[in-house]
Amino acid sequence: MESESVSTKQRRIAELARIHPEVSFTSLAYHIDLRWLHEAFKRTRKDGAVGVDGQTAEEYAKDLGNNLRSLLERAKSGTYVAPPVRRKNIPKGSSGNETRPIGIPTFEDKVLQRAVYMVLESVYEQDFLDCSYMGSGLKDRHMMLWRYCGSS
Repeated sequence: MESESVSTKQRRIAELARIHPEVSFTSLAYHIDLRWLHEAFKRTRKDGAVGVDGQTAEEYAKDLGNNLRSLLERAKSGTYVAPPVRRKNIPKGSSGNETRPIGIPTFEDKVLQRAVYMVLESVYEQDFLDCSYMGSGLKDRHMMLWRYCGSS
């Protein structure tokens, strides 16, 4: 499976969003197919903490084709239910005395979240100004640092 078709789809979605900013996209889920999920899997961090199911990225990858087909079928049919997130308290601030809770989703949920992110990013990236970098995955963060730190 090659990511070229995913990149092409992302560019096409972005182009439509740029050309027609007044249009509300009512359905984007059809862009997510097996290749899209495979690319989302490749882009999902593999060394993160495990969720409530205890499944690692390595374990998920052992039967990747079947896992992604099952995930796609459940997502498309509307039967996918995100499992509970595992709550973990991590240190807050430099003192180390306080903690704050974070939620850790299952690896499969991370893959689906990444797939949805990839679609939405293509649409909403068009709304960012050249000087906007907050939450923008496609903008060059080095350029941001240069613009705000190195140019003075």
